[in-house]
Amino acid sequence: MIKCVSKPFCTLVVMLCVVQSGFSSADNINNSDKSSMDVDYQGIALESFYKNVMTAEPVLPADLSDNFVSCPVGQGVQNAQFKTSKQVDYQKQNWEQRIASDWDYFTAPKSTGRVLAIDFAQKKQGLGYRYLANEHSYDELYEPWSSSKIMAFTAAVAKARTQGIGALSLAGDIPLADLITSINSYEAFGKADGNSNAIATYFLNMVGRDEASALFHDKWLKLANADVRFRGAYALKVFSPSSPYWFDMNSAQKIAVAELAKGSDDKGYQAYRCDSCGLTGNKPMTTLAQAEWLKRLASHERVASTRQPNLTSQDVEVLFYGTGHSDLQHKVGGMTQGISRMLIDAIAKALSNQDVTNSKKVLDDATDGKWRIWQKIGWGPSETRGAGENVVLAHVCLPTYQGGREFTIAAQTAYPGEGEMTVRYAGLKMQSLLDSSMQQLLTAKLKAN
Repeated sequence: MIKCVSKPFCTLVVMLCVVQSGFSSADNINNSDKSSMDVDYQGIALESFYKNVMTAEPVLPADLSDNFVSCPVGQGVQNAQFKTSKQVDYQKQNWEQRIASDWDYFTAPKSTGRVLAIDFAQKKQGLGYRYLANEHSYDELYEPWSSSKIMAFTAAVAKARTQGIGALSLAGDIPLADLITSINSYEAFGKADGNSNAIATYFLNMVGRDEASALFHDKWLKLANADVRFRGAYALKVFSPSSPYWFDMNSAQKIAVAELAKGSDDKGYQAYRCDSCGLTGNKPMTTLAQAEWLKRLASHERVASTRQPNLTSQDVEVLFYGTGHSDLQHKVGGMTQGISRMLIDAIAKALSNQDVTNSKKVLDDATDGKWRIWQKIGWGPSETRGAGENVVLAHVCLPTYQGGREFTIAAQTAYPGEGEMTVRYAGLKMQSLLDSSMQQLLTAKLKAN
């Protein structure tokens, strides 16, 4: 029984327990023949959830003494199959057919949302993976919103690397580390002004949309889904540095970076409702596409064969930790400063097998304070799809817990209706989806280490 403490929350419960008949085409969000879903939030008011959970500042680990990226992961779930990069051969097309996968692993119906986790395990043959999703939703297109901004960043840095410039650089007089942290935190950080949309558009303009889209296909990920692409923008206003140069703080090299006044000046740009775009717009992605990109960044030091071309370990560290940032008030930046408590709360509930009031303490106690959540959220109201939408993209490291757990997760939810309020409802659906998924993923019986 749900205790009703606010009218919006009660309305959400009632509406989520009926068929969402407005989603009937293949292009629409969260199609499912399931007619109901349960959401139990102990009566938390909708606005309280939005302020204190969904948009909350990140919770940080107790021990940030080491900017490690390679997670000390254990042997994995008992009797589960994991395959290494060598066994899969990601360099050849249709690798999706060769991976260890269970596309119906998570029991959450698609009426709740889409979720995919890439679970890691250290095997004798090397680092192994298994891919887990719900109702075969892993290859369905959706609008990723701001969760795709980390891809614009690494694509831009990889391009700069071809000219000897890396992520530990200045764009004009602003560290790239400040810019990527501001993208994740949505706040001013160091010398960055907090305009996440303008900064991300600048990076995407720099690399070019043809090149960014190619990274999903022949240039790197080699995804089978040809409809995945990266041809939109985030804002009309574009970040403009004090000078059109990037200066590498390691090598003291400098390169000129061409600036575009707006994203549509890029020859690879597509309008959101272009003739071939459909309802998912001009940067449609999937849970598999997003999770695979981040998974390969997280395994960069350990699996050379799947590294993003030209990117270095230092570049990944800048993305994850904001190494080289100028904000004296914060020890770390980057994806570590990604807002929202939704995922950490879901993990803490799974680890405790109960509701918790201090998620940080649960994770600190389970990992000696060394846990890491590198995350990027995205959300917004879609007029074209008539829904509020929410996306979470994250990589999680839980050292010592069950011998060491590590996984990448991508999840997407939608709630039908117009306006910003539907985005909050989509957030509640995301919390429910993450709660059930983390419970399944993190309570499986493990092999002894």
